[in-house]
Amino acid sequence: MILKVGITGGIGSGKSTVVKVFQVLGIPIYYADDAAKKLMNENELIRMQLQQLFGNETYVDGKLNRKYLSGLVFNDDAKLAQLNAIVHPATIKDAEQWMQQQTTPYAIKEAALIFECGAQAMLDCVIGVFAPEPIRIQRVIKRDGITREEVKARIEKQMDESIKMRLCDYVITNDEKELLIPQVVKIHEALMARHSS
Repeated sequence: MILKVGITGGIGSGKSTVVKVFQVLGIPIYYADDAAKKLMNENELIRMQLQQLFGNETYVDGKLNRKYLSGLVFNDDAKLAQLNAIVHPATIKDAEQWMQQQTTPYAIKEAALIFECGAQAMLDCVIGVFAPEPIRIQRVIKRDGITREEVKARIEKQMDESIKMRLCDYVITNDEKELLIPQVVKIHEALMARHSS
């Protein structure tokens, strides 16, 4: 049986960097964000539900109008909850099917909102990627070209980082001081051992 592993962390924590190291070690990765976008574009039932809820402007020329949808849900918790109620269960199911097709000792689902949407129930363990908030803010400003205030607003929308890390089985510190690769290798070895026991 394959071990189902989650990787999570707040915005700017460096999940993508950590995931790339696991990929180099030959571990397949399911990117929940990419999968959700694909499902919103390709799944007919989801498309229909989103259009009913948010209007025909949700799709332009058959493609998801992400800017429009983001604008609607970002400052409206009720609308965001409605969106998540449609997209999260579909993504969790899609990840589950993907996991069953993998043949490695373990596979990883990379998602920012593992605990927030209850996806940890489908996983054997979760790895948290932690970085101090000032570093996270700098990374997102550089990556997305947005202001400090906009980054702070996004961080405030996410689960408290210290709570999230306490819920994880393993934590990788990505603070540009501690070396990443040895931390990943240690967890990789622990997961390989766990799979073979």
